Amino acid sequence: MELTLLGTGAPDGLPRPDCPCAVCASSRGGGARAATALLVDDALLLDLTPGAVFAAARAGRSLAAVRQVLLTHPHDGPAMELPASLPPAGRVPDGQELTLISGHRVRALAMDAPGTGYEVTSPDGERLLYLPPGASPAGLAAPVAEPYDMVVCDVIGRPDAVARLRAAEAVGPNTEVVAVHLDHDAPPGAELDRRLAAGGARAVPDGTTLPVGAYHAVPEVPRRTLVTGGARSGKSVEAEQRLETFPEVVYVATGGRREGDVEWAARIGLHRERRPAAWRTEETCELTGLLEEDGPPLLIDCLSLWLTDAMDRVGAWDDGRWADGGEEKLRERVAELARAVRGTRRTVVAVTNETGSGVVPATASGRRFRDELGRLNAAFAAECEQVLLVVAGQALVLRG
Repeated sequence: MELTLLGTGAPDGLPRPDCPCAVCASSRGGGARAATALLVDDALLLDLTPGAVFAAARAGRSLAAVRQVLLTHPHDGPAMELPASLPPAGRVPDGQELTLISGHRVRALAMDAPGTGYEVTSPDGERLLYLPPGASPAGLAAPVAEPYDMVVCDVIGRPDAVARLRAAEAVGPNTEVVAVHLDHDAPPGAELDRRLAAGGARAVPDGTTLPVGAYHAVPEVPRRTLVTGGARSGKSVEAEQRLETFPEVVYVATGGRREGDVEWAARIGLHRERRPAAWRTEETCELTGLLEEDGPPLLIDCLSLWLTDAMDRVGAWDDGRWADGGEEKLRERVAELARAVRGTRRTVVAVTNETGSGVVPATASGRRFRDELGRLNAAFAAECEQVLLVVAGQALVLRG
């Protein structure tokens, strides 16, 4: 089965008409995306968009042999003109199956948002799942009989849809996940590719033809990632986005609770509201044990607070205790953590702070913390496949 993506953008396309934002301004030429529409084996058209005939011609295809046009989401605005060669556009009721004269079988899936998803099975048995923008399958049973060969969906707008499909084993290790319905909320260019690759997905230009079910290289997800940056740089958001397509994540909060601290409680509340409900939280600084266990991905936030706890334990704030074995004990604890990171089999994303680029601390203990955090960051980063520096909400790849 061959799939040609006549468009890969949001319903309004990219750039949006008359939108002055930076993403729209940079989405010109090869970066422009028409509204998403899929042509399957020249016989089935999923979603009818303006200029579909010309889009097919630019991709070296023709719509002359199309026998069925199916819509996935409501169309707002004036009615689109149906090319004379195409049959009337329609929608399959949820749960029902349609068999085309070409031998393709199409089953409609209920969504948790307005629209219909379609599961397409070729005469040879390849399976494709296409979801409308902003939607995820409703009532997905787990596990499914077998994973799809390809899933085409709104990865940026609904990453939890991919997580749910993974939880139901509908997306497996060899499933190709292609991001569509791309809007100006998605980062442009290489940043989009990097963000999608972190979730095992990719985007392709309009007009790309992909074989469904053929061998392909699935984007490699870095197993260990360190995200560093200054205060309020967006590093925690970046770390969370890297794991939002996973069905289960253990969020390791190293800061714990602070009785009577209203501001700290507000910070913790914001983090919890931002995280998916399926994520589990562990409030601990015992990272070595978690890293040595098998289990779902870990998001560690953050190493700076872990170091504060470690320095508390060895009395590092006191000059005398620091000189009398405290420094050696801290080095051992950091080395133990680095060994655990090296040997872990779990996917790990850790957050830390960059404190060495600002004001020099006024106290000896403050300077000691700054220096030790720099050493900890370097030791942890040395064991990671990918290291990111987040500045003003923008992630710069330092490694990987």
